[in-house]
Amino acid sequence: MGSAVGMIEVYGLVAAFAACDAGCKAANVTVEPFDKNKPAHPDGLPVPLQILVKFRGTVENVTAAVEAAEAEANRISGVVCKKIIAGVGEGADKMLALNAFDKN
Repeated sequence: MGSAVGMIEVYGLVAAFAACDAGCKAANVTVEPFDKNKPAHPDGLPVPLQILVKFRGTVENVTAAVEAAEAEANRISGVVCKKIIAGVGEGADKMLALNAFDKN
């Protein structure tokens, strides 16, 4: 579809689904599998689970998707970080497909 990838890590699964929905409605992107990260010291966090939402498409579409996802996640629980990579190398496909939802 395109060579750009946008990643946004948010607090909680609800925020991830809402952010993903907002990003997909805002731009022509595809979504890679979500990934999760359980922080070692979650006590001070709004939600003790961080979810990574990954969009693929053109730079313009990925940027629009990440911006919409960020706005929606901030309304719910917040954003940990975000990153847009304009020219993803071929070797990154394996990493983008990884997810920890099937692991305990």
